[in-house]
Amino acid sequence: MPKVSVIIPLYNKGFIFKETLNSVLAQTFTDFEIVIVNDGSTDNSFEIASHFSDKRIKLLQQENKGVAAARNLGISAATAEFIAFLDADDYWFPNHLEELVKLINDFPNCGMYCSRYQTKIAKNHIINNSFSYSFSDDFRGIVTDFFQASLVNRIATSSSVIVPKKIIMEYKGFNKTITNGEDLELWTKIAIKNNVAINNVISAIYHFEAQNSLAKLKFTKKTLIDLNQFSEVEKQNKILKKFLDIYRLEYALQFRIAGDLEKSKQYLNDISLKIPIKTQILLASPSFFLKFLLKTKHILKKYGIDFTVYH
Repeated sequence: MPKVSVIIPLYNKGFIFKETLNSVLAQTFTDFEIVIVNDGSTDNSFEIASHFSDKRIKLLQQENKGVAAARNLGISAATAEFIAFLDADDYWFPNHLEELVKLINDFPNCGMYCSRYQTKIAKNHIINNSFSYSFSDDFRGIVTDFFQASLVNRIATSSSVIVPKKIIMEYKGFNKTITNGEDLELWTKIAIKNNVAINNVISAIYHFEAQNSLAKLKFTKKTLIDLNQFSEVEKQNKILKKFLDIYRLEYALQFRIAGDLEKSKQYLNDISLKIPIKTQILLASPSFFLKFLLKTKHILKKYGIDFTVYH
């Protein structure tokens, strides 16, 4: 039985998946299995995956049911005690699993183990994601306040964490009823009740430009995480409330952009966060102007210029 099962949901990532899978096979820590779940790809993703002959690879197929269902199928087939997640268009440096397994050994009984990561926002632009507003860049250990540390950059991402399988099963895996935020929901549930550890080594790259290149569902067509499921816990944890209010604010602005003012107001009514002036201006702007600004932001991101309006 391997130490780690690597779960990779695969949907129409033929343009980059070979690089992703090779990054797993190049790991210095080798006691792992790879469970690839082809989620009804319509490109050559499955063909690329099937060309790899490494005996540690399990290749499963399902009809297109979404990333949550694909991850859950992979988890059910996993035989290891620990589950590492990797999206099919992201990348691990060779030391990724080795560093996370060291973290597990040094800080046992945590609910989640996180690596530092970079974000590739454009072809030739990669940024480091610092948490120095909460702890130093060389900090390694159990995070004092997961939600405080995740206010600007998220500590946990779907390509940079290892979670004990028993912890995942406590929450019955990822929520298949939502199409946006399934990972945010699970990481939040885990962090509310469990310690979270982070290492001090950057070992993964989140490919934002690859994620953003594919057409996605219109925001109004997405099934979002029910943030109010945490309302009772938020009353006792002001930082959790602030953390989730940032997402309520994001959803409110996205619905404003989509022209659904009623939904936008519903999210705004649940926010106690002090909304930045620049965001207040955007929330008062017409939909066509917001769409123009969003398109401009995407163009700037291609040239390595990134910013947020939520802080």
